[in-house]
Amino acid sequence: MTDSDSSSSRSDNGMYVRAGAAAHGPYSLDIGPKRAGWDYSALRVLDLPPGGSHTLAAGDSEWIVLPLSGGCTVHVEGESFELLGRGSVFSAVTDFAYVPRDAHAQIASGAGGRFALAGARCERRLPARYGPAPEVPVELRGTGNCSRQVNNFAAAAPAGGGKSGGSFECDRLIAVEVLTPGGNWSSYPPHKHDEHHPGAESELEEIYYFETEGEGGFGYHRVSPSRPGGMDVLAEVRTGDAVLIPDGWHGPSIAAPGHTLYYLNVMAGPGAGDEREWLIRDHPDHGWIRDTWPSQPVDPRLPLYGTGPQEQQR
Repeated sequence: MTDSDSSSSRSDNGMYVRAGAAAHGPYSLDIGPKRAGWDYSALRVLDLPPGGSHTLAAGDSEWIVLPLSGGCTVHVEGESFELLGRGSVFSAVTDFAYVPRDAHAQIASGAGGRFALAGARCERRLPARYGPAPEVPVELRGTGNCSRQVNNFAAAAPAGGGKSGGSFECDRLIAVEVLTPGGNWSSYPPHKHDEHHPGAESELEEIYYFETEGEGGFGYHRVSPSRPGGMDVLAEVRTGDAVLIPDGWHGPSIAAPGHTLYYLNVMAGPGAGDEREWLIRDHPDHGWIRDTWPSQPVDPRLPLYGTGPQEQQR
């Protein structure tokens, strides 16, 4: 995999990346393991004009092509996957395509659009595949002002199990979308996954990529240290911003009133044997909030749009 080595100005030890600060070539955002200073997780955002195309060399990584706006055709391994896509991340669940390591894929869009390429260094070479939108499990997580919608298009086994785990097979890549209605908190209670504790916590590097709905939309994202000298970030986030999380308690992500907050989570890590798990540990000062959720209703604004298989996990 080729990583961007650009030296754009960054803040918060380089872990808070403002929109445009990690642009490289055709990508408005290009974060790979080398730039992030870790081993696995990667995210690129590709903007294609009408009639535009781009060749993705997968290298030593597996990738998912996920439309953020617009649709495209992905040609890979002798197959063509027509992605209908969507108007925006705030309008619908989208279909997607999986590109295996060591492959070359051409991404072409007649009308143009913006596409996330979520990647992870991996060992196994799985087949190229199409992910239909109606099969994406949609989870309504939390209640009250902690209510949010999670599109588990490439989720792994969650803490405590659940139907949303393992919805789409990857070797190391884990990726989901989260939509937080204006005024709500998500990624809450603060949690971490920076150590390997069998059955309790996975070791995963994570990228948050943000978009905000409406003119002037914004949100806030917090990462606090889980170890001496660890991550310590409080960022005001807007469309195109990203936060890289090698360690630390992450959350909350707070949506400004009147503006839905979207983020794409891309995670990968060393795993344990053949396990691909999402196991988290809640912050000991704030984990109690989960116990209050059964007594409150889910925010009536959710789900934000038509969904596939739906479940509620509290």
